[in-house]
Amino acid sequence: MTDDKHLSRTEAQGVRYARELESHLGWLETFSGTALGVLAVASGIYTYLGVSSLLDDDGALSIFAALAYSIAVSVGIFVFWSYLMRLLPAVRTAAARLGLFFSMALGSLAIIAMSSWLNAAALAGAAAVEQHLAHTVQDYQAALERANTITVSAQGLNRDVARVRQSFEDLSQQEATGDLSGVAGRGAVFRVLRQKSEELTGLETQIAAQEPLVAEAFAVGNEILSRMRALTVEPGPVEARSVDFSEEAVRLAGIITQLRQLSVAPLVARAAQDLSASVVLPRLDGSTAAIQAGQQATIDSVLTLLGQRADTLRAAAENVMQMEPPAETAYTPISSADAVIRYAGNFIPSWAGAIAIDLLPAVLVLILMITQAAIRSGRDPVGMEDTLTLAELRAAVSALRDMEDTLDRPAPKPAVEKPAPASPLPDAAE
Repeated sequence: MTDDKHLSRTEAQGVRYARELESHLGWLETFSGTALGVLAVASGIYTYLGVSSLLDDDGALSIFAALAYSIAVSVGIFVFWSYLMRLLPAVRTAAARLGLFFSMALGSLAIIAMSSWLNAAALAGAAAVEQHLAHTVQDYQAALERANTITVSAQGLNRDVARVRQSFEDLSQQEATGDLSGVAGRGAVFRVLRQKSEELTGLETQIAAQEPLVAEAFAVGNEILSRMRALTVEPGPVEARSVDFSEEAVRLAGIITQLRQLSVAPLVARAAQDLSASVVLPRLDGSTAAIQAGQQATIDSVLTLLGQRADTLRAAAENVMQMEPPAETAYTPISSADAVIRYAGNFIPSWAGAIAIDLLPAVLVLILMITQAAIRSGRDPVGMEDTLTLAELRAAVSALRDMEDTLDRPAPKPAVEKPAPASPLPDAAE
């Protein structure tokens, strides 16, 4: 062999480097398949748990369906990553690598769609349902407090009604002493003022009667909220707690509706409208035309004042009625898988674990790609004849000698069959 055929120092180091990596890969491949199988089986187990939580029936058919699905997922994951671990590191062209990378990305999305979200449901399904219950409690609490705020604000209209009623009572007292129309007594003007004062007194009584009902409804609503909060954190299966939670939610929705109905704002608005629209004018009872003219003028002034007070009272009632009502809240039972998806932001570690157990082989594929590229970089500059190991060379020489011996050995002569001995003739005497 001439000098230009000898390996350079760099080429020799590259060959040794490639052989070292190949030896490591050979040792790793002894258990890589087993490890991949364990990952696939583990994913299948959690997939089975996730599928079981979605099925309503607990019969044998449902168990068989969940088991069949989980087995299909395990087999699919094992076969998919086995293909990529063998093929992707072996291809050399950019187009082939790009195509296999696209296939890996598409397969990873399929694995997440058919397995990872079910794994997350198995890992954090109960906690996600409890999170849903907690959010529902917050929604109901906000609705209860909003309904109570509106109703209490409507109860505050009682003070406005009392002020208007008191103003009419004061005017009636002035009329009784003659300070209003100039004629003392309880004539037509006095009766108009007393009429409206009594109407407002009746409205005050109705509003005051609602106050204990409002307080009782709010107290009952808070008690229900306390039981609902306790159900979100109690030990035991979350499905059973969800049933009790649903019953309490229906009760609380009724309490919120009751609080909204107890608001007296519409009643005050209608009473304010009737205050100026329905006035029964009494007959003027002045003894002279001048006195009657004074009574009529005073009644007109009272009606004007009555309209102003009615507008003020109606505006206060409409302000309460225009307050933003409580949001419509209804508890909707949710499966553990749906809860994990809805509240995914609260269970990032569970999602990460569920996806990692399915996509961890992708890291192994990338490691194999890098290693195979390193092996090729050490071997490609060197001819195949220069990369043979001593053991491979001995095996090749031995095989060559066997072939030469086979070719030089004379062909064996065909064996000549000996004729069979003739049987003796039978004796004629016999």
